[in-house]
Amino acid sequence: MTCRICPILEGHIASFRDAVDVVARERRYLAFLEAPPLEEARRFVLHNIDHRYPQFVVLSGQEVVGWCDVIPNRLRIVHAHCGTLGVGLLPAFRGQGIGRRLMERTMDAAFDFGVTRIELTVRETNATAISLYESLGFKREGFHRNSVCIDGLYENLYSMAFMNACSGHNSKAD
Repeated sequence: MTCRICPILEGHIASFRDAVDVVARERRYLAFLEAPPLEEARRFVLHNIDHRYPQFVVLSGQEVVGWCDVIPNRLRIVHAHCGTLGVGLLPAFRGQGIGRRLMERTMDAAFDFGVTRIELTVRETNATAISLYESLGFKREGFHRNSVCIDGLYENLYSMAFMNACSGHNSKAD
């Protein structure tokens, strides 16, 4: 399947929302169990476009089959250098290196935007994603017991982060 990665555009919003919904309904990967309503997804994407936040989609033809974004943390000035990564890919497109290329492109754009630390959370049971994240340079930083509850079943999460080598550091914990 031929796919291309490009910045999200307003015309992608409905297809993006549909892709998010497919992955969310798998109930295994995302922090929600269904996509938000179309208007909420529209506000999210248009806000990202307006602020030039790094948000990319994978297109197969005109259909969005994956996405990745790094949303900067602008709520507190001391965290303004951080961004949170979100990513998803439809099942038929997994295991082909598309997710890696998508994440690399998005991370590069995030660093160009000025983010120096990219954070994410991943369920402990998602070994494939954890392996991908670690191969890209993410490090496990925290473990959150019973952080997810779906249908009365609890799951643990890892916090992971990647710091741009150009950002330097001042931490004695390294």
